[in-house]
Amino acid sequence: MSSQRSQFYLVREEVLPEALKKTIMVKDMLKRGEARTINEAVGRVELSRSAYYKYKDYVFPFYEASREKILTLMLSMSHRPGMLSRVLQVIATAHASILTINQSIPLAGVANVTIAVETANMVGDVQTLIARLEAIDGVNKLDILGQA
Repeated sequence: MSSQRSQFYLVREEVLPEALKKTIMVKDMLKRGEARTINEAVGRVELSRSAYYKYKDYVFPFYEASREKILTLMLSMSHRPGMLSRVLQVIATAHASILTINQSIPLAGVANVTIAVETANMVGDVQTLIARLEAIDGVNKLDILGQA
């Protein structure tokens, strides 16, 4: 008998079935204290209890799953003095730990940098960190390569 590993997929919210979206909404309501019980929460979003229990352990927001994980980011940025320093400062301000940095030789004024970040002690969430990195003048593109 072979043991099967679970596979994970990153799926945009727009294509999720309503039952999965509502399960996430119920979990959020319970987490934020907006509903005291599962019955109350499923009633407010019009989801059956059986659907909630069927999916609750299998759906969660991507950024919640990134907590206390290693996140690998790939940034394409302008080759200008201080660019990497600005990126590292944003990561340091969030109290994320940088594990590795790999920067390519700049070509046509663009440098590609891959950074592995541990998020266990991070202040704030991964979504906020990503938004702050994307807001840096000179960061042209940011991709999440993976999480472990």
